[in-house]
Amino acid sequence: MRLFHLSDNPAIAYFAPRPSDYTSMPVVWAIDAAKRANYMLPRDCPRVCFRAAATSSADDRARFLGTDRAVIAVEQAWWERIRTTTLFDYAMPSAGFRLHDESAGYWVAETPVTPLGVEDITDLPAAIAAENVTLRVLPSLWALHDAVASSSLMFSMIRMRNAALR
Repeated sequence: MRLFHLSDNPAIAYFAPRPSDYTSMPVVWAIDAAKRANYMLPRDCPRVCFRAAATSSADDRARFLGTDRAVIAVEQAWWERIRTTTLFDYAMPSAGFRLHDESAGYWVAETPVTPLGVEDITDLPAAIAAENVTLRVLPSLWALHDAVASSSLMFSMIRMRNAALR
């Protein structure tokens, strides 16, 4: 299994566990390879990420995905930052991590983690496309957010507190 941590910091020698609202203990977060594209955006960029699950209805697949395998929707207001941000993709060892959220692809470790290496990503839209994920740019995310949340799709809504007001 391959795990990653994407950051805007190019010089992380090790990851120390930090408190989280989503776990009872401080943890180091990592993302699995299947969901890595969801994090190929500036950290605070709001996004709606979705893909079909085994239990997704044919109607939802057709309505939201069409021929796409997976989609990340972002707001137009973030486009310039997306286009110009460089991220650093840290390869993480799988030892010590446990699955925290299968749908989102989140893994956590309760001990410090030394990355195996780091690569820079200078063209985020191209990197997302290389993961066979479609990037959609919308004026607002809220209508899609609400529709996807009530669908049968697998989804992750990230940093929505930073989205434009409804």
